[in-house]
This record gives sequence, structure tokens and C-alpha cells, in this order.
Amino acid sequence: MTAKDGPAGSPPPSSAALAFLTGGGDLGAAMAARDWSQTALGPIDGWPSALKTVVGLMLASPIPSFLAWGVDGVLLHNDAARRLLAANTPALGGRFAEVFPIPAGLPMLDQARTGQSVVREAIGFSRADGEAAWCNLMFSPVRDETGAVAGIHVLCNDITERVRREQAHLEDERRYRALFESMDEGFCVIEFFDGPFGPLSDYIHIMANAAYERHAGIPNVAGQKLREMVPAEADAWVARYGEVLRTGQPIRFEQELVATGRHLSLSSFRIEPPELRQVAVLFQDVTARKQAEAELRLLNETLEARVAEALAERRLLADVVEGASVFVQVVDMNLTWLAINSASANEFERIYGIRPHVGDNMVELLADYPEHQAQVRDVWSRALAGESFIETDEFGDSERERRHYEMRFHPLYDLNGQRIGAYQFVYDVTQRVVEQERLRETEEALRQAQKMEAVGQLTGGLAHDFNNLLAGISGSFEMIGARLAQGRTADVERYLAAGQGAARRAAALTHRLLAFSRRQTLAPKPVVINRLMVEFVELVRRTVGPGIQVEYVGAAGLWPTLVDANQLENALLNLCINARDAMPDGGVITLETGNRWLDARTARDHGLEPGQYVSVCVSDTGTGIDKTTLERVFDPFFTTKPIGQGTGLGLSMVYGFARQSNGHVRIYSEVGQGTMVCLYLPRRLGEEDEAEAVEHPVDASPVKAGKTVLVVDDEPTVRMLVVDALEELGYACLEAADGSAGLRILQSTAEIDLLITDVGLPGGLNGRQVADAARALKPELKVLFITGYAENAVLNHGHIEHGMEVLTKPFAVGDLAGRVDRMLRDA
Repeated sequence: MTAKDGPAGSPPPSSAALAFLTGGGDLGAAMAARDWSQTALGPIDGWPSALKTVVGLMLASPIPSFLAWGVDGVLLHNDAARRLLAANTPALGGRFAEVFPIPAGLPMLDQARTGQSVVREAIGFSRADGEAAWCNLMFSPVRDETGAVAGIHVLCNDITERVRREQAHLEDERRYRALFESMDEGFCVIEFFDGPFGPLSDYIHIMANAAYERHAGIPNVAGQKLREMVPAEADAWVARYGEVLRTGQPIRFEQELVATGRHLSLSSFRIEPPELRQVAVLFQDVTARKQAEAELRLLNETLEARVAEALAERRLLADVVEGASVFVQVVDMNLTWLAINSASANEFERIYGIRPHVGDNMVELLADYPEHQAQVRDVWSRALAGESFIETDEFGDSERERRHYEMRFHPLYDLNGQRIGAYQFVYDVTQRVVEQERLRETEEALRQAQKMEAVGQLTGGLAHDFNNLLAGISGSFEMIGARLAQGRTADVERYLAAGQGAARRAAALTHRLLAFSRRQTLAPKPVVINRLMVEFVELVRRTVGPGIQVEYVGAAGLWPTLVDANQLENALLNLCINARDAMPDGGVITLETGNRWLDARTARDHGLEPGQYVSVCVSDTGTGIDKTTLERVFDPFFTTKPIGQGTGLGLSMVYGFARQSNGHVRIYSEVGQGTMVCLYLPRRLGEEDEAEAVEHPVDASPVKAGKTVLVVDDEPTVRMLVVDALEELGYACLEAADGSAGLRILQSTAEIDLLITDVGLPGGLNGRQVADAARALKPELKVLFITGYAENAVLNHGHIEHGMEVLTKPFAVGDLAGRVDRMLRDA
């Protein structure tokens, strides 16, 4: 019997029964030709509609796709999946668990059978030819007419090339960083900028290796400006390296750093092209050589006097050591005392009841204390092996008698550099430990008091502003009611406008608070910030007025970053408005972008993870901010503006936006010199997203006829307003008060064109879960989430799929209607 003959007494399927395989490629033809009556699926013309639908979608997909159907998990797949299967594997109609080529994805099958959509990214596996590969897997349940899970649809998106590119890129970066950090010479790159003292009058250290601090003695130099580091020496350094920048001629010289007293041998050259305004500097610490040369000269000049002084110093030193309260011990390689001062001998006797003398052996003297004997041998052996280190210890049985000690161990060398023993300085630090504990307790109490002060300031400011706004809203409603009762409708429109204006200001205040608390709804996308700045700079110029000069300096080759472009522009506009207010007599606002590489120490100081960041800075030439005010500028409701001219939430909103975007914000200011505020946003590996296509609706009239909207919201007032507004526009509406009720409507025979659901719902099903279940039933269903606060975490941590959108509460009825119309028009 051939595949075309079918089972005995069973006619071949009709062409109508095979219509769902049309356009299914080789696998579609193979399915049509196969006799399925002897498989768990049964004759093909008896396949359920859900199976036919998903098979048709799978065969038409260019993405490798698999389908596990029924309890036995019978495997079907499309043409694109064949290259993942072994050449001789009879995949079609086999058991999914035996044939599926990606073993790491098998546990996802059971999870998907519970009704969940399961997604895993960057799964490694071996292709049929043995080559390593990676893919993203999505297991989606397929439900039959009863709502039961009948099968699992699997999408396998091959990301091998992307993973290989990223791995190669990371390897190049690791190699570069290892070379950079392993250099023995100190190395840094400086970038000139136009400062308050004129063009190219200052520079900033944009990167430095670990040897920089070792040779120069200056930590955390990356990100520091020259005039902030060494203001007294700045002019000389700017002149020297500025000449290198202008001429392109490298230089080599030696210089003493006044700030640290070190002597450096330096060389410098310009980094091309000159437009980068960057200069590289390499150097080594030659302080030891300089000191040796000076000491040799001095020794040759005053040899006899120095010998006499040395003898006197030794006698003086011996007297000082003997009379000091610090405990001093010197031992040979066998732990026999070569020297011990009286303070140390007295303390040893107080602790152990034995008085040591020069010539005694430390280990033998502690024969009656085997525990301390072993401890002494272990710790001194490290110093005898050449290690210098510090240990702490304590003695005493009670809190009152307990003493704390800091012990400093060092190896002892003779004049030829041969190790001959070790020595120890011991300090009684009991008082310091007690004071540190008291200080810690005091600091903890202070932090608690500061927290309570911040909470009081936040709630006080919030209550003040909201009470004002609520007074305007409630007063407007009372006046509307009074006028309607009097039959005087002429003033109603005025009170409506006043109430709506107060409501909008309340919504704006809420959004600022959400930004400060890092709870606002963000829609981050990969963006090269330079591409936003052209139009934004023009907006700033129109906003600040003709009295303020606005300049823009965009870094070449700026990296992409993952950020909400609209919120970024809002944050920068806030900073530009602050800068304008700080320059009542006019001045210059400068917007500058740059690529920044923060090492571990610099990143820690900025409150960030080490790595690559994109910076956006707004600086002004205004009045500046004093130190006391600078410490509070990010506090909510703190403002230096007169009452009625500022809410005190502008900078706190910028801070919240930066932290929510996994970045940070730093502010630098000098009174009378100006202020600079810099946003640091993580670099996004990869390219910028393509610009979204501009929508051109073909029909301006709303889509109403025959369209049904399901509204799910547990707040009756919101549900009533949404339903009434949509019904007034001509849409048919169904409503539900929780996720379970909404899901029952979706599972009914009702034709639903759009689901509008709150994210936070009672009863165990949130809005995202309702939407996922609805999509499983109706894959093309449009979904509009409406949300007001922290429920956004459910969305931000998941995946907003195509055909899903978010509308933030509170929203205008017109915005809701426009959004519904656009989504249904695209359906």
C-alpha cells in the first residue's frame, strides 16, 4: 500500500481538505502526500481546525518552526526547520522529545503545556553538521475549541551570527583593556575644551590606566578637569600640551608635580585627527632616581658629617624606641629576640605572665600556651618569608578588660639585602575602636534622621501642591453644580476649563514624582543621541530666548544608548531652563555629548557599574551653586526659586529618569563660574533602531461600525468613563471588573476587535496575563494597556508584542479615542 492509496477502505483526502497546506513548500507537499491515518493525528481530512490553522501559519513562516501536537507530542515542522535536523532523521510525524534538535529547549515543552508562553534567549546547541549555533526559542500553547491546550507551537530564531559578532567584539575589548591596564608606563588621554578662561583653556582626563595612579599618585583621574585638580599649575600644563595639540609635534620632558612631590619623565603626542582635540600622555615615575641622584650628591659632599649624624641618629632612635608607648619587637629567622623595648616586654608579661628578654626564643617561651604558640609561629612566618602586612587582635575576657591591638609586621634585611629576620610594631588601638563604634552608631542615627526629614519634606511638599490642585478641582465642581441648579449655564464652561486645568497639573505633578521615584513608564529604544540634538537645540534656542547663546558640541562616533528619547529630551529641557534661569543677564548654554569609559574606581564614585557610557552634558556660564545648596539640589520639592516659580521636582525628575535608565547624573558647579550637569547612560552594543514610519491615515473618520471593544478595569469610575466615551463615538462595548470575568468573555463566542485592560487587576490575573491568554485564543487581537503606577514593572520586564500599546493614566478622552481609532484602523 502506498502513501497515496490510504488505508483499506479509506478514500484519499479531497483537495478542499488539503487547502490549508497551500503554499507550504516541500514540507506542505510532504504532509499532503503522507498517509496520516496510522498516526496519532488520524486522517488529515479529520484534523481539528486549530491544528490546520497553526500548521498553515507554521508552513508559511520563514522562521524555523516546529509543532508538537497531542499527548504524544507528534512533531510537524516547516521547510526552514529542516537545516536544524540531522540529514537522516525522520522528523515529520515523530515524537517531539526524540527528534527536536535543541535539547536545552525540551524542558520548556512541559511548561508550555500548562498554558504559559515560554521564551528563552541565546540557547546554545549544535547544528546537524556539528557546528555550534545559538537561537531564541518561544514555546506557545495552541488551544482547541474548548480552550484546552492541544499542542505547542515552537519558533526557533537563529541568532548565531549576532552572537559571534558580539563575542568577537567583547574579545577585542578584553584584549585592548588587558593591554591598556598591563602597561608599566602611566598613560592617559586628555581632551581640550573651551573653558571660562578662553578657547582650549582647560582639558579633562577622558581615560587613564592603572599605572597612572601608581606613577602620578593621583587616583580617579578619569573624568577630572585640570583646573579642578591643580588650579595653580593649570596654565603651564595647558600651554605645554596645547602646543602639542596645535602643532602636532610630540614632546619629551621631565617635570616635578607640586601637588604630590613626584618627578615624572613624560612624553606626549597628538591623537589624530586634530578635530578630536585629544592628546595622549605617557610617563614614568622617576622620583626614586631623582632622589638617589640628589642623595648621592649630598653624600659625596657631606660624607664625614653624615657618618657622625648617623651614629647620633641611631643612639637617638634607640632612645626614642625604648621610651615609646608603641610595642617594638625584632626577631631573627628562628624567632629569637634580637631587640624588644620595655613597653612590649611589659605588655607581653601582662598577657602571658612571662617577661621576655633579648636572646629568648619566642616559641619556646610560649610552650605552656600551645594555642598562642601556633598562632605566633603562623603570623611571624609570613614576615620572615618577606611579607609586610597588618593584623589586628584583641585580648581580654570581659568587655571592660578587652584591649584591641594593631600589629604591623615587616621583614628585616641587612645592608646587602639579605633577609635576616623580621620586626613588629604593635599599637594599642582600643580607644580608636571604641570611638569608631560610637561614630558608627552616631552616623546610623544621623542617617535615620535624614531619612525622616526627607520623608517629611516629600510628603509636606506633595500635600501642599496636591491640596492646592484638589481645591481647584473640587471648587470647580461645586461652582458647576451651583450654576446648574440656578440654571446659569453660561459660566459652566469656565469652571470646566479651570477644573480640567487643575487635573492636568495634578497629572504632571504625578509624572514628575514617578520620574523621581523611577516608576514612570519608559519606552527605551537604541538611539544615537546626536541624531536627536539638531531639532532639540533649535527647540532650546526658542525656549531660552535671544539673550542666551546656545552651543552644541557632538562627539564624533557617538555610541548608541538604550533610552526613552522623549523622556531624555524632557530631562535635557529641564536642565536648559534651569541654566537659563541661572543667567538673568544672558550667557552661554553648551550641550555636549561624548563617549566615556569608566574604570572600576570612577564608576564606583559615580554609583555605576564599570564599562562604557554615553554622556550628555548641559553647562552654563551663570551664577553657579554654593556647596551647601549643591548637596540638596536632587531632593524632591527643594528649590531656590521664589514661591510660585518652581515645584522643586525638576532636577529630582532628571535624577529619577537617569537612574531608571540604568545611568546616573552628576553636577559640577563653582559660584560665579557656572554649572555643568552630566547624564551618564550605558552604551548599547549594536546599531540604532530604524526610524519609525510616519503614519498617514487614509480616512480621518473614526472606525466604528461593527467594532467591539472589551474594557477590563477594577475601578468602576474609570470603566464607566471609558465605556461611555467609546459608546458615544459609536463603538460597541463589553466590560468586566477583573481578569477572570474578562477572560470568560474572550472565551465566549463574542467577536472582540480590541481589548482595553488595566495592568493591575484583582483576583489573581493581572492585565498582562489576560492579554497573553487573549492572544493565545485570538493571535491578531489588538491590546491597549492602561496603567497608572508600579504595574508598569509587569510590562517593562516582559515583552510588549506587536499590536500591543500602553496608555498612561490619567488620560484625556480625546487621547483615548484617537488611540482606539488608530489601533482599530491598523487591524
